[in-house]
Amino acid sequence: MNQQLTHITLVVRDYDEAIQFYTQQLGFELIEDTILSETKRWVLVKPRGSGYCSLLLAKAATDEQSTRIGNQTGGRVFLFLSTDNFERDYNSLLTKGITIVREPSEEVYGTVCVFADLYGNYWDLIQYKR
Repeated sequence: MNQQLTHITLVVRDYDEAIQFYTQQLGFELIEDTILSETKRWVLVKPRGSGYCSLLLAKAATDEQSTRIGNQTGGRVFLFLSTDNFERDYNSLLTKGITIVREPSEEVYGTVCVFADLYGNYWDLIQYKR
């Protein structure tokens, strides 16, 4: 059996502001932006590199979905962005005005900090020890 995680849905307020944040602020690639209807698009972004998993940016369509924007995991870290150069990527977050929630620390598994995306979802930026 061969399985892999391919997409993770991230509920957003607006497609274009989310695309701008993930591509311009975090440096992700826009993989696809297909119009499905007057109100729905299929928008995929992913970090640059060799990974396969991407984020499906899904615009909230109901009041219930809107309540999940920015807090999809009840205040826990939601996504983990690994890097081959923590210092470079951490400094990029600072330069671009990304909110740092928890300053860098050295842990048994690597160097990590927590940052918030434009909606307030928490992310770990982590460089794993080899």
